[in-house]
Amino acid sequence: MVKKGFPNFGITQSGAFVAALKNYNLPDFVLSLVAKDCNSDLLERGRIDDRLSSMNDAALELLHRVFIDCEEDKEGKYAQYRFFAYVSSMYHKCEMLINETIPGKSGKNHKIPIAVKNNGMYIAVGFNKPNGHAVSKKDIKKFYEIVNDVKNGDHGTQLVDAVFGSSSGFKGEALVELENLSKMREDDPEEKLNFKTANFENRIYSVTKC
Repeated sequence: MVKKGFPNFGITQSGAFVAALKNYNLPDFVLSLVAKDCNSDLLERGRIDDRLSSMNDAALELLHRVFIDCEEDKEGKYAQYRFFAYVSSMYHKCEMLINETIPGKSGKNHKIPIAVKNNGMYIAVGFNKPNGHAVSKKDIKKFYEIVNDVKNGDHGTQLVDAVFGSSSGFKGEALVELENLSKMREDDPEEKLNFKTANFENRIYSVTKC
C-alpha cells in the first residue's frame, strides 16, 4: 500500500518499526490502548504484522519507544504499558481490564490499574509504580490493604494473585513487610493469596519476591 504524499523515509521507518515490533508478543488490549491514545486505526483481527501495519506512524513510534527502546516518560505511561504487557504474559486466554473498579468488603470501591478475569471471576490484580522513589513500606501496606479488602468482598472469592510492579525498585523494608503480611495468611487455605513483586530492570521484569 502506497501512502500518497509521504516521503520515502517515512514509509521505510514505519516498515522497520513493524518488522521489529512483530517479534514482540504485544497483547491485543495494549495495541488497542496505544491506538486510542494516538487516534490510530487498528485491524481488529489478523496477523500481527498486518495489525501493526494498520496503525498510524505515531502509534508505531510510541510502541517502539515503549517496548524496544524501553524509554521513560514523566507521566509514567510507558512503564504502565510495559507492566500491563508483563501481567498479560502470565495469564493466557484471560480477560484483562484496565482501571477496573472493584468493591471490597468494606464497601469502598477500589480502582485497580489492571485486573485479570477468568470465566467471569477476578483471579489477579496488579499495581505498578512507574516512576519516582523506590516502593516503600507505606506503599506496600496500602497495596496489601486494598487487595485484602477486595479478596474478602463478594468479587474476590477466586482472587489468588496480586502483583506489584516497580520501575524504581523496592526498599528492603517494603519487601520484608510484604513477606510478614503474607505469612499471616498462610494458616487459612481459603484466605491464601500469592503476593508477587516484580522490578523492571535491564529492559525486563524480574520477580523479586514470590
